[in-house]
Amino acid sequence: MKTVAVIGASNDRAKFGNKAVRAFRQQGYTVYPVNPKGKEIEGLPAYQSILDVPVRPQMVSVYVAPAVLVKILPDIAAKGCDELWLNPGAESQEVLDDAERLGLKVVQACSIMGVGISPAAL
Repeated sequence: MKTVAVIGASNDRAKFGNKAVRAFRQQGYTVYPVNPKGKEIEGLPAYQSILDVPVRPQMVSVYVAPAVLVKILPDIAAKGCDELWLNPGAESQEVLDDAERLGLKVVQACSIMGVGISPAAL
């Protein structure tokens, strides 16, 4: 089964961090929402940190600002993943440089579109 951690997952169904959770579930992924507030998102347990996710996700999809992401990149690298998806607004040159230095394989694209769903349909 395919696994994904969504960093910046949200309970607000209008936000892309929520749309991503729903899109990945529709496509058969096991989804691990990550939000520092924890609790639950779309009926799934939410994790306060990528380090709290109980598995090594194949994919990490990011919906946080570059200033936040650059601080947690070492945690993402420590957890491990096959691909780190930087959704629009999550990327910066500093993030890209740090991700490369940490050995992360970066994809700069909308991960919702990447799994074949239009965000407008969610």
